[in-house]
Amino acid sequence: MPARSTAPTLRFERQILHDGHRLLCSVDEVGRGALSGPVSVGMVIVDASVRSAPTGVRDSKLLTAEKRASLVPRIRRWALDFAVGHASPAEIDEFGIIAALRLAGHRALASLGHAPDVILLDGSHDWLTPPQQVSLFDEPVSAVPMAPVITRIKADLTCASVAAASVLAKTERDALMIALSVDHPHYRWHENKGYASPEHLEAIRRRGTCEQHRRSWRLPELAEVGTDEGD
Repeated sequence: MPARSTAPTLRFERQILHDGHRLLCSVDEVGRGALSGPVSVGMVIVDASVRSAPTGVRDSKLLTAEKRASLVPRIRRWALDFAVGHASPAEIDEFGIIAALRLAGHRALASLGHAPDVILLDGSHDWLTPPQQVSLFDEPVSAVPMAPVITRIKADLTCASVAAASVLAKTERDALMIALSVDHPHYRWHENKGYASPEHLEAIRRRGTCEQHRRSWRLPELAEVGTDEGD
């Protein structure tokens, strides 16, 4: 028997659209577990007319940098709309990682040319919808209208539009880290993209942190920090 394909599909997205929604915005984030650089949120809008996703679309972590780069123009042509938003290390330090994710997500929403009427979010927790009560000491209040959010665990592995959003977010964030590495070559961000590689950890121990590090994460105390790249 031939092996069953593990490629993500649009099956779940079409189910949502057939339930009466017109524009679905699929969302994924990258950079949550990095030690430096922004956290980034990718978004892709599809409707019922969108055909099968470009061949080769997968969760960005499963693809090489070259494959991700080759997919970007095809995803942009395929999607009805797309955007990537970022929140800086300073914003992560000031507001916390979840609020920074929300800030990056709402920046992406604000730059879309279409207003979705439903949002598909990878994971089990809706970090995109603002809290009902926001004090003067909380994150900035977004003026972007919020559509209802549907969460789905491992949507980046099973839903092609979420996987496409992850590719856009990953390639854009990686490009930012490569550019930042020019002024901070000793951290080797062009290779590790801000994650806890052995070389990155050793550079922090020897040289300390810079303004691109998430200093609220107590980076000098790195004994318990892992070295695997993640979202």
